[in-house]
Amino acid sequence: MAHQGEQPASSEPGHHPDHADPAERTLPDPVVDTAVGFLDLLAEPSRLRLLWALRDGELGVSALAETAGCSPTAASQHLAKLRLGGLVEQRAEGRARLYRLRGSHIRRLVEEVVGHAEHAVRGIPYDL
Repeated sequence: MAHQGEQPASSEPGHHPDHADPAERTLPDPVVDTAVGFLDLLAEPSRLRLLWALRDGELGVSALAETAGCSPTAASQHLAKLRLGGLVEQRAEGRARLYRLRGSHIRRLVEEVVGHAEHAVRGIPYDL
């Protein structure tokens, strides 16, 4: 029986996570390529600011542009890339276009990367 904080013993004799089959530790190329594409989209300051602004809900282009410190035209171009990349969704409300993150996992990703950056900038110890 495993104690609190311990991993339960495997039913396989001699099994240890560090000795897992290499195929179990290897990420498939399509997953890696897609994840790198998402990270590439995050690696632009205005797009990261747009995603950060959307973490609490829907916003229109004007509000997003103001928050990101760019023109509405630039915000629209960034939002189009984020939409095509699968990180945001868009819906029409009259003539306005409202944007939102495409799932809570995108919100968590943005919050985690910004939190990690805050730790680095402020010299806060990292969680172990």
